[in-house]
Amino acid sequence: MVSWKGMYFALALFLGSFFGSIFMLGPFLPLMFISPAWYRWVTDCIVATWLTLPVALLEMVCGAKVVVTGDGFVPGERSVIIMNHRTRMDWMFLWNCLLRYSYLRLEKICLKSSLKSIPGFANTKARSHEFAEKNGLKKYEYVLHPRTTGFTFVVERLREGDNLDAIHDITVAYPQNIPQTEKHLLKGNFPKEIHFHVQRYPIETVPTSKEELQLWCQKRWEEKEERLRHFYEGGKRFSATGQSIVPPCKSELRVLAVKCASLLYWTVFPLGMLVLLYLYSFAQWYFAAMVVFFVVQQKIFGGLELIELACHRYFKKQQKFHDTKVKIN
Repeated sequence: MVSWKGMYFALALFLGSFFGSIFMLGPFLPLMFISPAWYRWVTDCIVATWLTLPVALLEMVCGAKVVVTGDGFVPGERSVIIMNHRTRMDWMFLWNCLLRYSYLRLEKICLKSSLKSIPGFANTKARSHEFAEKNGLKKYEYVLHPRTTGFTFVVERLREGDNLDAIHDITVAYPQNIPQTEKHLLKGNFPKEIHFHVQRYPIETVPTSKEELQLWCQKRWEEKEERLRHFYEGGKRFSATGQSIVPPCKSELRVLAVKCASLLYWTVFPLGMLVLLYLYSFAQWYFAAMVVFFVVQQKIFGGLELIELACHRYFKKQQKFHDTKVKIN
């Protein structure tokens, strides 16, 4: 049975993202063709504002408690985050951790394709067991075997551009109920507690060769399996203190202020946009034009991110051509 909390959670996220895309991101779309770098900065800020909403809903409306232990994050550090998955919703719950370290604006997520289409951890784990049997690996009970190709590709590319300071290994666990899919959230089956254990590895300590990097990643997952085994079979906590070594950038009081402001803004904003659409014809025409634009660009180009990438490449090529021309002169 659908609960009111689940309905409110889903409706608030949908209305916020829908009207936010139309009325907050939409006006800045021309900036993409003028300065892709500034467009990316603006959109990152807008999206980060929306990302505080699920954090606020999960903790203030649904009553989830967040515990972060281990190394924590160093503010401003360029990092690759690797994390195990117990549900299809882990990526969203991670925002509760990142908000406390001011990482929301720059965070980007890469998910396994299997997590998009296979409902439930158990079914995905079955495929992980098949992968282990095929490759002569140990079967895991608490984590899925990592597909190291994507990890090594990202790390190598970031290293080439000198854009990586550390790798953060996050282990997530749920001591009580574990919602597997969006349907569980609609039914009000929200996690009562979410535990994140963070381990930081400076990039200088991480192997450089592709083969060693793959083995390094596999080793981290072996450690996760044992860590989670102790968690679920023991006291259901990663640390006796329940605190991280690196304290969060934001105090819990500041986090509370952000969550309250987010709930207030994302409640009033969609209502305000509905009133605007009801009262003014120019808003209706703008709304219709933006909806058509988003649908058409998705059909033709495959998404705004691909258009943005093309703009970045074009401006980079023009800059390189300009630099070459100046050097010749």
